[in-house]
Amino acid sequence: MRRYSKDYQVAALVRNSDKGAQVASQYPSVRLVYGDLDNAEILEQEAREADIVLHCASADHVGAAEALTKGLATHASESPGYIIHTSGTGILMFADMERQTYGESSSKVYNDWDGIGEVTSIPDFAPHRNVDKVILGATASNVKPAIVCPPTIFGPGRGPGNQRSHQVPELSRCTLQKGHGIQVGAGETFWTNVHVHDLSDVFVSLVEAATAGGGQASWGSEGYYFTENGEHVWGKIAQLVATAAHKQGFIPSADVKVLPNREIDEMCPAGTLLWGANSRCQAIRARKLLGWSPNRKSLEEDTPDTVAHEADIRGFVKHHAAKTAGGD
Repeated sequence: MRRYSKDYQVAALVRNSDKGAQVASQYPSVRLVYGDLDNAEILEQEAREADIVLHCASADHVGAAEALTKGLATHASESPGYIIHTSGTGILMFADMERQTYGESSSKVYNDWDGIGEVTSIPDFAPHRNVDKVILGATASNVKPAIVCPPTIFGPGRGPGNQRSHQVPELSRCTLQKGHGIQVGAGETFWTNVHVHDLSDVFVSLVEAATAGGGQASWGSEGYYFTENGEHVWGKIAQLVATAAHKQGFIPSADVKVLPNREIDEMCPAGTLLWGANSRCQAIRARKLLGWSPNRKSLEEDTPDTVAHEADIRGFVKHHAAKTAGGD
């Protein structure tokens, strides 16, 4: 973003003046557009005037996707508009959702190269699928769409607003609040993962490709990019979180307990899916076409820092310090 705010004319959608002030403090040259995803007229107008749209706000807002692609469709065919949309590999959870099998392993692995047709034709009831279809359906000669589909994202963000991801921070929060590790079923579920800084490299490459008239990137029906850099099993991550929380003095032991799905979902909405449904993929396209070479630290290396950060923002660090000072 810092690079683009200097080399590009950038407009950013912000919800209110507080959010706008946060953006302006780091990126004073960015033009602020006040509104939200329900403001279809604003989105359409801004997309009409943009060469490239980065849609990272929601993977589930159909109206916003329709408004953005409608605005881009006004471009002339000789100067098409590009849209880079953020989906998520939660879209691959559909099989476990249909079978109601949570915590069990699966051998099914999707890929975005020779398996692209399967990826872009999964059942309509899959998460994010309705918006994916809107984006992939914008294939007129004057609209060039691409979808970036990240898995479990970890690591601190660099933006002026929220810098917290979701799955591992939420697992850490629930572990700290329960006083022990938590697990869905047998804990054998697979997901893939990516450091947020490695993920951002894919967006940079796609923006640069769009600026060059499309570059070597795929757009349209094959413009679908998984962004994994490794795989994990949620039961092992649950143990890693509990061990880190115990070593840091926030919970009495490193025990991990299997909790009922209902209780997990009460602690964290859709937690049964996030930690109990399989989502396995291979990111081939970005590596082949964009030269993507993720190199930041691993999820396992980052997890103790995530636990420490969650303990800090939830008040556990202060409470632990007070207990230690009191000799308790």
